[in-house]
Amino acid sequence: MEAGKNIKNAVVNKAELSLRLPKLVEAHPRGQQVLHILTTQARPLWPETELEVPIATLSSKMGAALRSAHNAGHVVRSLESAEHMLAAEERGLGLVDRHSGVPRGVRVSRLLVLADDGAERFYRQVERLLRRYGPRVLAVRLDADADALGELLFGTNGRARLLMLNHKEAVSAFLLAMTDP
Repeated sequence: MEAGKNIKNAVVNKAELSLRLPKLVEAHPRGQQVLHILTTQARPLWPETELEVPIATLSSKMGAALRSAHNAGHVVRSLESAEHMLAAEERGLGLVDRHSGVPRGVRVSRLLVLADDGAERFYRQVERLLRRYGPRVLAVRLDADADALGELLFGTNGRARLLMLNHKEAVSAFLLAMTDP
C-alpha cells in the first residue's frame, strides 16, 4: 500500500516539475498551491483518454477573474475561435523564433476554461488542441454547465462551453482565484 502511494506521489511531483506556470503565478505566495491543485485535482478529459485535466468548482473569485478578463478583451469564446487564434499565434511565434535564432522557453500562457456538459466529441477536439499546442495551453474543467459559464459573461441566453483566456495576466488571475476557498 505504501509503495503505491509513493509511486503516485512521484508521478504528481514529476507533473509539478514539468508544468511551467506564468511567472506571475510562480512568484506569488500561493503559486505552489496553484501548482498542487492543478496536478492533484485532475480527471480524464473524456472516458477513453489518458489525458487528465484539472477540475474545479466555479467560485465567485473565479467568476470575477473571468469577468475581469472579458472586460479587458482577453476572452475568446468557442472552440473554433480558440483554435484559430492558437494557430495564428503559433505561426507568429515560429517566425519570431526563426528570426531570433534563440529557443523560446515554454510556459502556460493560454487557459481553456471548459464547461462540464460537453459531448465526448467536444472533449476529443479539446484534447487535440491541448496535444498540438502543448505546454503553453492548459485546460481547466469546471463543474458548471455551458449555460452557467456563459451567463457569467454574456447574460441569460449566452451559452459558453469553452472560454480561452488569451493573456498571461488573465490566466494568472484565474489560476490564483482557484486557491481561494
